[in-house]
Amino acid sequence: MSLAGGCRSMTHASKSAARAAMPRPPSPWLAAAELPRAVSEFGLLAASIPGLLRSAARGDGHPVLVLPGLLAGDRSTAALRAILDRLGFDARAWGLGRNRGPRAVGSRGELLQARVEALAGETGRKVSLVGWSLGGLYARLLARRLPGHVRQLITLGSPFMDKGKATHAGKIFEMVSGTARDDRANRALLAELAAPCPIPSSALYSRSDGVCAWQVCRETTGAQRENIEVFGSHCGLGVNPSVIFAVADRLAQAEGCWTPFAPRGLSSWAFPTQGHA
Repeated sequence: MSLAGGCRSMTHASKSAARAAMPRPPSPWLAAAELPRAVSEFGLLAASIPGLLRSAARGDGHPVLVLPGLLAGDRSTAALRAILDRLGFDARAWGLGRNRGPRAVGSRGELLQARVEALAGETGRKVSLVGWSLGGLYARLLARRLPGHVRQLITLGSPFMDKGKATHAGKIFEMVSGTARDDRANRALLAELAAPCPIPSSALYSRSDGVCAWQVCRETTGAQRENIEVFGSHCGLGVNPSVIFAVADRLAQAEGCWTPFAPRGLSSWAFPTQGHA
């Protein structure tokens, strides 16, 4: 075999190995179970609200902007925001309609950036960002671009480490956003998202997520960066009682005093792994 032929074979083998190592989308069975699982989680939330309000951490009144997932709007985050409000946070809707990617936030995210800057100016305080699925990607983008305005980042099942096709929502994103996942702008966006976040960040994920591969919803290890595993579906993350408990715990930390999530007592059963795992 010639040297050139051998190099081509090695390159092909390397590319094949890299593709094989990429996380794949969740199984069709998990995807098909998303809706009934999310409905059951919403029902569980309704029964859990009194307990959540008694046991969850209390806020200091700082603004929290909640970003919805793909094709979802502010109604999808209403329950989460209402509970955060009752716990003492100033939870705000994103106010940009349904999340259709660039068609909602602007081609460079400028509409969402203006929303964060306006909220910080209105309150005189840094804004914490909670982003669900696609909303978490944009929240992470703003945390990187506006570290002076953003206090903390929390993502819920957001595939910010996806470099391939590890989600079932890719085609829907292309259709509603009018862009291609593999175009130059989206490739640059994914590269920016994969870089470590400069502010305290918590990535919540579920191994039984039926939309996104859980592996691409996790942070890399490092100071002030953590992963928190929960039990639940992708579409139910925003109404999952254990998720809301963890979100409140993270948001309640004093600014500049971030520590890793450490559930205690009976609450610990709801979180299989947390910290830097």
